[in-house]
Amino acid sequence: MAPFAGLADPAAVRHAMAAPLLRRSVTKGDVVNALTPTHDQKIVLIVVCVYAVAILVLWHIPYLKIILLPFKLVTVALHEFCHAAAGICTGAKIKSITIDPDEGGLTRMNGGKWCCVMPAGYLGSSFLGALMVFAGFNVLASKIVSIIIGVCLLATLLWAKNWLTRVITILFVGLIVGLWFTPDGAGLRYVVLFMGVMSSLYSLWDIIDDTLCRKVNESDATKFAQKTHCSSRCCGFIWLLVSLVFLVAAILLGIAFLKVDPSTN
Repeated sequence: MAPFAGLADPAAVRHAMAAPLLRRSVTKGDVVNALTPTHDQKIVLIVVCVYAVAILVLWHIPYLKIILLPFKLVTVALHEFCHAAAGICTGAKIKSITIDPDEGGLTRMNGGKWCCVMPAGYLGSSFLGALMVFAGFNVLASKIVSIIIGVCLLATLLWAKNWLTRVITILFVGLIVGLWFTPDGAGLRYVVLFMGVMSSLYSLWDIIDDTLCRKVNESDATKFAQKTHCSSRCCGFIWLLVSLVFLVAAILLGIAFLKVDPSTN
């Protein structure tokens, strides 16, 4: 009997080990299955559409749009936080953050890299909005993201220089804390989802309004355009595309990675 005759051929062993790996390679069917929403995810998508329609309608009704004002101010606070965060990351010293219901927000700082700070408001708040939309597909993800948003607002509170900024940030952080104790976290989940849709739409609308429609004489994009000697419309269009990519990616990633087994609910 030949030595080691009872042992399998090494080449055959390698082939046998590789076969399952090859069979597990991603196929078109896997991608389709991953992007096919579950029943729970279909409900989330319907809620996103309802939120979007409600926001767009209320936005243009003179007296009813006051309903959106608190959420709009929180979105402006996140926009200004993103400016401040980009400034801190590039060596700036933040002097103040103010929010005005008519004029929007303003972040004052010394130093920082303008090429990072100027786009950070629109793109940063778009990213945070997309992150909240992504988290809206899952209760645990919503809780995690709510902590991130709460930290961002508390940081804004440190730099706040007017009473409105302080009140809005404190109230919304309080709302987040209170919603942690709602049954199954459903309240927190749908508020985070609403804020995500609000922040995403507000950023998209602001970019269109400030740059492509030129309703605002001076905006982040016009200042950026002056620095780069580029058209503000071009800057606005690029930022608009990036914001849309954030939003679409958030929805697709939420569908693909945050599927919930109904038996666990």
